[in-house]
Amino acid sequence: MRKTLLAAALLAFAGSVFAAPVTYKIDPNHTDVLAQWSHFGFSNPSAHFGKADGTIVYDAENVSASSVQVTLPMSGLNSFVADFDAHLRSGDFFDAEKFPAATFKSTKVESAGKGKLKVTGNLTIKDVTKPVVLDVTLNKAGEQPMAKRAAIGFDATATVSRTAFGVGKYVPNVSDEVKLRITTEALVPKAE
Repeated sequence: MRKTLLAAALLAFAGSVFAAPVTYKIDPNHTDVLAQWSHFGFSNPSAHFGKADGTIVYDAENVSASSVQVTLPMSGLNSFVADFDAHLRSGDFFDAEKFPAATFKSTKVESAGKGKLKVTGNLTIKDVTKPVVLDVTLNKAGEQPMAKRAAIGFDATATVSRTAFGVGKYVPNVSDEVKLRITTEALVPKAE
């Protein structure tokens, strides 16, 4: 009898993970946005944008009803070189004092095959908003064993133009094209 009840509870939980739609809160400790570019053709440095805040709404049965909204505070910017971080936050690049965050808000989510999505949205940097398309892979949906709550995880990639957002210092010697790699884990918020 006990095994039957446990199995029923597990099936009910599994069904709720994929029930449409589910809202998740992005976990900033397990979310990372990496930007990489060419530096005069000699190296390909990167910077990490952490402390992400936002929500993901995922509808497994109707992915077009899904959405994502993320804020990346410039305080989370880290190239692992303190002088360079200060330069990136300066008026030469992100002007973080005046524009303390970048944002992304989806406008369309489409299936791109099993476990794959195309997420189109508006990226805003320095009050400049441009469309960006993310190529997304669903990593996993299920119970997060440490948090004991429903969770979902995605990886995504995109390529953006720095000059389009007014962050074009040193182009073309430092590449205009920036490759973004994103990984995120999000949890259903705790019941209050």
